[in-house]
Amino acid sequence: MDIADLGDRILQGERRALARAITLVESQREDHRAQATELLAHLAQSGRQSLRIGLSGTPGVGKSTFIESFGMMLIGQGLRVAVLAVDPSSARSGGSILGDKTRMERLSREKNAFIRPSPSQSHLGGVARRTREAIALCEAAGYDVVLIETVGVGQSETVVSELSDLFLLLLAPAGGDELQGVKRGIMEMADIILINKADGDLKATATRTCADYAGALRLLRKRPQDPEGFPKAMPVSAVEEHGLDKAWAEIQSLTDWRREAGHWQSNRAAQARYWFDQEVRHSLLARLETAQAKAQMAQLDAEVSQGRLSPAAAAEKMLASLI
Repeated sequence: MDIADLGDRILQGERRALARAITLVESQREDHRAQATELLAHLAQSGRQSLRIGLSGTPGVGKSTFIESFGMMLIGQGLRVAVLAVDPSSARSGGSILGDKTRMERLSREKNAFIRPSPSQSHLGGVARRTREAIALCEAAGYDVVLIETVGVGQSETVVSELSDLFLLLLAPAGGDELQGVKRGIMEMADIILINKADGDLKATATRTCADYAGALRLLRKRPQDPEGFPKAMPVSAVEEHGLDKAWAEIQSLTDWRREAGHWQSNRAAQARYWFDQEVRHSLLARLETAQAKAQMAQLDAEVSQGRLSPAAAAEKMLASLI
């Protein structure tokens, strides 16, 4: 594979080249990993940056519908939009349905949109390990906004905040005990909470739910990266496309303030340090999957089970062999 040629085609905004590159960075083959690292280094010289928006929400809240309506609105304003939809993988078979592109029929036909579903591969947080690299590829391809959709709500899913410049939490009205419907941890990560399905019979309920969350957000400790009034809760309707323009205006307002206050770059620098740490940890764990490491693990396992070696001593021996 000619990495320089692939990189140049990505910089020209060629969607087929971008799709091929994402397949390359998602591969676990050693030769592909080396090529992916070379490609990312080549593209880093472009210096292009997109607005990265993380999006999470309870199952059935209408994330795909919202992304399609929101994406169509952004394209109508002359922007290019990339969607990285992380699909849950089966713990039994390892397979994923990857149906997000099918659910975004209008958006998938737009030439200024790129939709890529990826399997979560059982990673915590519902974010595929290589999603960060896929984002970098979309930025290099000239997409103005990159939307990262995750599989659902959970404490571990806050890892999406380490990928995005801004985090949206999508919730539905009439979901039972509203303030207990989502963990506090993920609420503390949200920059804007959007109450979807604020239409028809649910409009009044959505307004009340929005007020409940707005009150709850005021009780949370103020974060240094937030101007006055943030984080905030807003009602939207993805089906009727109401409130999307207001949500986008708030997103732009928050983004502009963070850039001017210096939080944008400091956040990206902190994210780079976080992913460096994660790469080191993953690489060390990968060494345990080699045939030699597995054989040594089996030998030490036998000694531990027979009582000839303590678990702590065996672990020390194993770690010493990896370094």
